[in-house]
Amino acid sequence: MSPRDRIRNALSRGRDDEAAIVAYLTAGYPDPERFFAALEDVARVADAVEIGVPFSDPMADGVTIQRSSEQAIEHGVSLRWIFDELARRELELAPPVLLMSYLNPLLVFGYEALAERSVECGISGYIVPDLPYEESGPLNAALGERRLALVQMVTPVTPPERLEALCAASEGFVYAVTRTGITGRAVALPAEATEYLARVKAASELPVCAGFGVRKRAQVEAISQHADGVVVGTALVEVLERGDDPAGFVQSLRPAR
Repeated sequence: MSPRDRIRNALSRGRDDEAAIVAYLTAGYPDPERFFAALEDVARVADAVEIGVPFSDPMADGVTIQRSSEQAIEHGVSLRWIFDELARRELELAPPVLLMSYLNPLLVFGYEALAERSVECGISGYIVPDLPYEESGPLNAALGERRLALVQMVTPVTPPERLEALCAASEGFVYAVTRTGITGRAVALPAEATEYLARVKAASELPVCAGFGVRKRAQVEAISQHADGVVVGTALVEVLERGDDPAGFVQSLRPAR
C-alpha cells in the first residue's frame, strides 16, 4: 500500500466507525528524549500522527504551539534532526505519520532529498500551511513520485471553485480548518460549521478531517456528524506542557463505552 493510501485508509471513519483522530505533536517537545516516548504512546491510540517541524515564525499557530516550537528549536530540533532520529530509533508506529512544516525548512532541505528521506523514515505525507496551491507543483511532483501525500487545507472562506480544486488536488485527506485565524483558541464548534463541512464533504472523495481548536469529547462528537475525523493539536501540546498523559488525553476524546 502506498504511503498516501495508508493515510486515506486510516482516516476513513477511524476505528469502529468513530471519528478518526489525527494527533499533533511538536517534534522534540517537551524535550528530545521525552518526545519519542510521547510519540509512541500517542501512536497507540491515534489513527494518524502529525509531527510539527519547529519553525521560528509559525504564523498559523497560537501561543501554545509557538512556545513548544521555540523550546524545541532551543534544544536543536530541526527537520534534519527529525529524520535522523526517526531513522536511528527505527520506531514501529502503527498509524501513518505526517509532517506539518512551513515551507522554508522544506525548501532548504531540497524536495527530492525530502521525499527520499521521508520514505526511508516512514513518513507518509506533508501538511504545509503556508504553501499556496498555485505554487505547490514542484513539491507535489517530488512527493508524488514516491506516492507521498501533500494534504491541502480549506477554510470557511474558501470560494466554491477553489474548494473543488483543493479537494481534487489533496492526497491522504482534506484538512478542513473550522474557522479563520490561528490554532488553539476555539472551545466550541462555530454555528456555521455544519454547512461548511457539508460543502467540503460533497467536494471531496477523500476523508475530511476538521481542526483548529478541538479539545473536548463533545466537539469530537459534534464534528463526527459532519466529517470523518478531527485534528487535535494545541490541547495535546498543553497536556505535554503540564506533564500529563498524552495517550490518556487522546483516548478521552473518543466516545465512552
